[in-house]
Amino acid sequence: MNHGWLHQKNIVIIGGTAGMGLAATLSFITEGANVVAVGLDENSCNETARLVDSRGTAICADATDPFTPVNAIETCVKTFGSFDGLYHVAGGSGRKMGDGPLHELTLEGWNKTFELNLTSLMLSNQAAIRWWLEQKKPGTLLNMSSVLGVSPSPAYFATHAYAACKSAVTGFTKSIAAYYAKNNIRVNAIAPALVETPMAQRAASNEAILAFVKTKQPLDGGRIGNAADLNGLACYFMSDHSKFTTGQIVYVDGGWSISDGQVSTI
Repeated sequence: MNHGWLHQKNIVIIGGTAGMGLAATLSFITEGANVVAVGLDENSCNETARLVDSRGTAICADATDPFTPVNAIETCVKTFGSFDGLYHVAGGSGRKMGDGPLHELTLEGWNKTFELNLTSLMLSNQAAIRWWLEQKKPGTLLNMSSVLGVSPSPAYFATHAYAACKSAVTGFTKSIAAYYAKNNIRVNAIAPALVETPMAQRAASNEAILAFVKTKQPLDGGRIGNAADLNGLACYFMSDHSKFTTGQIVYVDGGWSISDGQVSTI
């Protein structure tokens, strides 16, 4: 009988009620996991709770609150009996908060973007690590980076605080992976390019950006990624198939990081 790659795994997804996080929540459940999905929007949380039924639960909470991941892990343990992995997806653009090119970047935009994308990730990783160390159990962490952390795109994606955050995710992931490998705690990251999510609406509705993406992400006809494009890799990292893999950053970018991309001059 095929139980799925994540059979009997109990997983917390921070940012698991929308976009790439929701896609992962549903995929993990399909692969046999029980999931605690944390989201900020109440409507999304209610809809996620309906979709996961008895195989999961949804919590409406702010990922930048230090208590949020602690509560999610406690809920996972109380509901499903254990806690095996955490996938941190929460984050987003700081453009509306003041992020942008350095000469226009506001201090508030910098701080808010870091809080949303990096501080929240540190808090969730810390809560998970502490639980596994206290219980003397192995575990697996999966973080969300971005291709913009290593492959900038100045014409259409000049948000310098966001790029700094996602580059920092790479360093943070590798550093803690090295430190906790002796505890059999694995830490990896996925770095997507442009994916169709609520965060990507600005780009998805801009014809010039879509034309650019067609040449910058040339795989599969040149398109914006789908949230489901990340699911296979996420399942791998959260499963025992990756039990000898840690400290890796894998780019699911449609070819972004190896393509020039043609910026329209019209």
